[in-house]
Amino acid sequence: MKEGYIPKNDFRSIFFTDNSECLGRDIKSQFLGHLEYSRVKDTTNVEPWDIYYALSLTLRDRLIERWLRTQYEYRKQDVKKVYYLSMEFLMGRLLENTLINLGSVDGVYDMLREMGYNLEDIFEEEPDMGLGNGGLGRLAACFMDSLATQAYPAYGYGIRYEFGIFKQRIVQGHQVEEPDHWLKKGCPWEIQRPEITYRVRFGGRVLSEEQADGRVIHRWVDTEDVMAVAWDIPIPGYKVDNVNNLRLWQATATDEFEFDYFNNGDYVKAVEKKNLSENISKVLYPNDNVHLGRILRLKQEYFFTSATLQDIFAGFKRDHDDLNELPNKISIQLNDTHPAIAIPEMLRILIDEERLSWENAWDITKKVFSYTNHTILPEALEKWSLLLFEELLPRHLMLIYQINNHVLGEISRLYPGNIIRMRNMSIIEEGPEKSLRMAQLCMHGSHTVNGVAALHSRIIKERIFPDFYQMRPEMFQNKTNGITPRLWLRACNPLLSSLITEHIGDSWIRNLEHIQGIEKYAEDADFQDGILEAKAINKRNLARLIYRSTGVRVDHNAIFDVQIKRLHEYKRQLLNVLGTLARYWRIKEDLSADYVPRVVIFAGKAAPGYFVAKRLIKLINCIGDVINKDPDVKDRLKVIFLPNYNVSLAEKIIPAADLSQQISTAGFEASGTGNMKFALNGALTIGTLDGATVEMAEEIGEENMFIFGLTAEEVSALKQSGYDPWQYYREDAQIRQVIDSIRGDLFCPDEPGVFFPVAETLLEHGDQYLQLADFQSYLQANDLADELYRQPRAWAHKAILNIARCHKFSADRAVREYAEEIWNITPLQVSLH
Repeated sequence: MKEGYIPKNDFRSIFFTDNSECLGRDIKSQFLGHLEYSRVKDTTNVEPWDIYYALSLTLRDRLIERWLRTQYEYRKQDVKKVYYLSMEFLMGRLLENTLINLGSVDGVYDMLREMGYNLEDIFEEEPDMGLGNGGLGRLAACFMDSLATQAYPAYGYGIRYEFGIFKQRIVQGHQVEEPDHWLKKGCPWEIQRPEITYRVRFGGRVLSEEQADGRVIHRWVDTEDVMAVAWDIPIPGYKVDNVNNLRLWQATATDEFEFDYFNNGDYVKAVEKKNLSENISKVLYPNDNVHLGRILRLKQEYFFTSATLQDIFAGFKRDHDDLNELPNKISIQLNDTHPAIAIPEMLRILIDEERLSWENAWDITKKVFSYTNHTILPEALEKWSLLLFEELLPRHLMLIYQINNHVLGEISRLYPGNIIRMRNMSIIEEGPEKSLRMAQLCMHGSHTVNGVAALHSRIIKERIFPDFYQMRPEMFQNKTNGITPRLWLRACNPLLSSLITEHIGDSWIRNLEHIQGIEKYAEDADFQDGILEAKAINKRNLARLIYRSTGVRVDHNAIFDVQIKRLHEYKRQLLNVLGTLARYWRIKEDLSADYVPRVVIFAGKAAPGYFVAKRLIKLINCIGDVINKDPDVKDRLKVIFLPNYNVSLAEKIIPAADLSQQISTAGFEASGTGNMKFALNGALTIGTLDGATVEMAEEIGEENMFIFGLTAEEVSALKQSGYDPWQYYREDAQIRQVIDSIRGDLFCPDEPGVFFPVAETLLEHGDQYLQLADFQSYLQANDLADELYRQPRAWAHKAILNIARCHKFSADRAVREYAEEIWNITPLQVSLH
């Protein structure tokens, strides 16, 4: 390490002010100061938003003190760091989590109450950060929390999306996408860092010049450039002084205003470059069904990986001279294939800018990167048109060709004449239009690849990448996903968390293994009553939210049956709809029977270009309109679709859920984390043996869940033997009844035939996800749930076992496994005192 890299000063000398004074100041005086000097408000014009903003700034001040100390110690101790690259960080709201992590909830609650404000109301002022969409982003957010809590030197990197993914409105049953103006009124947690700005290049051409020593130097010239500006968000750990950093990149133009065009009256042209550049960080996942959308998405992926690597190299070179030390000082985790371009980008930097040989650069690159696979769906394993890639990133395509030639040569030596293996492992996919396979790039350019559940990891080895596994079995690992208990129990379910803490203490918040201690109360009547009472209060709160959002009144004594996740055919929201319709027709046919009342709750967004998923949202809403207004049914069945699903909405739904629908086709869900959140909050799972639900069944016990349907092996065997959905339709009267009611116009008479495409996916298009094959088993599992719900104590007993045995599924455990077995990093506890 370079000498003189950092002052050999005592603790206080790294601060411009005596930070002990700031830490010792009463939080109220800091808060009131921000109201007056940051918000410029007095007692006559302050609004709840000002309270939220000033309180957040007050807490951010305290985080910054810890953040500065943390970064100082990481650099002073010259520790190895992990850099977590993800297109998404689904952070939700930060105020409550920050108060919990700082141990300041009670003090701030009392302070605001004295001023006439309710802390829960102030929480509602904060918009969800528009930085993610689904499980990929939420996992990244949980990991950031766990990394800081366990004092691991870690940095997150992503994009600062101005408008998030989209705000979902439901208009006449249809999903309508609107911009998510989450930054409209500012974000108090962000710290803009204009001094940390990097140039990111696109297009242009490559000049190759042979040197006197025979080496060829490549120069990437005539590029169209944009600037990446850093915005930092401090990430605190729970009751530790470590504060890690999430750095997000905003795209700006190299020249934001062109005066010549303006002076000549071309006012649009004067700002055109600015607008085109800024589009890169406007929206998460632009619609890639159109060519311009694909261009923008590829630009996004390179934009954030290029800026990130420039930033990583700048930090490394500030303190080190020897680039061969890179693998000993940094580890880069690719969260799915979106950041895969970082692999050729690192090669480009090492070869073109640092003048390393190709062999040396490739060796360093492979030792630095590791890759998490999040899907087995072929369409989700990213591919890019070779022509598009060459147009935007010509130098990187040259490097990918070199990588491909190198690895194919290695494969040829190990497996002579095995053309099929070479074709499967090649980064270049041949065909009428050649494409780049980013998963293959990640596999070749990483030292480790991991799946996110045991079943998923096995499928990766056996079905998705068998050739890679046979060639390099040592690179494959499993790292089952996890969730942070700070958010997904302590914050979102204070009633349940208080009950648990009263009986076993609060150590479970930091060490979820300790939650096993409540299992000894599983048959305790008083504890069961507490569990049931907490659930009842949460359900009443959700019932009020449902009424405010939809105008539908629901009975909180009914089973709250919940499926909340992004809309996709493999997640089988349609199977839930089929089961709900079967229940509806059963009620209609025998109005005198004693039915267990049920409220079926859906929430989730469909990708703007995903026609079937969007039509399914319409179907759910239209079925709800009919069922909820049917005087025969009354409160025995309600169907609810809650719009604009996000983290803060999930925090309200999950604690109120009785039944958690985890019903994907076995072998298609990588892991899932919603399944863990529901179980940790005492919901019972109705689900297939898919993703992490397999391991949940092993830990919790299948007898404490409602497992149904084909296994992954049975799904594969049925497809190979020739699955015929028409046979199920012909032989099963219930299936015919529910499908015919969808194909008809009962649920949407004003738009005849609107749901025919949904029914076609089940019959004409072959029922790809075997919903009809699992239909009867699914109904039987639902009937078992009904029967158990009639026995509140038996239900509470199983709920307690679910909570107690969910300890494995903590993000803290997952992060420790990554740190010890992939990243090779160790914790560094920071202290301000």
